This record gives sequence, C-alpha cells and structure tokens, in this order.
Amino acid sequence: MNKKKKTLNDFSQLVYSTDPDAVNRMGEDEEQEEVAPSDQLLTVHFEKKHRAGKPGTLIKGFEGSDEALQNLARELKSKLATGGTVKDGEIFIQGMFRDRILAFLQEKGFKVKRVGG
Repeated sequence: MNKKKKTLNDFSQLVYSTDPDAVNRMGEDEEQEEVAPSDQLLTVHFEKKHRAGKPGTLIKGFEGSDEALQNLARELKSKLATGGTVKDGEIFIQGMFRDRILAFLQEKGFKVKRVGG
C-alpha cells in the first residue's frame, strides 16, 4: 500500500470562513420571489406538432418557482382528469382543453391570452 503524503496543494480547494452564515450562502440558489397571478400573462396554445399528431394544450409565460409551476400543473391535470407534464418552464396538457384551461386560469386570477385559431 503506497500512501501519498499530503502537501499544501492538496488543501488549496478548501475554504474557511469565520462568518457563521457563509455555509448557508454558499451553494444555495437565490430564492425566486413569487409573482402574483394578476401580474402574469399566460399564453395558451393548441399544439399537434412533435406529438405523433395527438392534440395538446401548451401554457407558456409562467413566472415563479418551479414548485409553484408544478402545483399549477397538478391542479390543471386533476381538474381536467388528464395527463400532462412540465418542461422548460411550460405546462403541456394532453388533449384539446384550451377553453376550459382559459376559464380555470382566469378563475385563479391570471391574465390569459388565447394564441392561435
């Protein structure tokens, strides 16, 4: 067994601080402030591209944390009794539910714009 002797270069990656909150500030992402629904404009699109010709409804423009976006998607899927996903800050709902989604989002207080036919 060959043991390597530690040198000063081995410890060059360590950071020491006397600040007790330094650990909390390092590595933690800045928390996003929640944006009120009335201050957001969501666009609701009907889409068939890249989905084997199956219709879907895409909701874009949500501002807020990923957790809030996941919760909104969960509520929509539950209300519509359908599947869907959240990807790249957008909610995709399986099926043609654009009008029902518009009404639901307006009830929640969002500003909503219908995009496309």
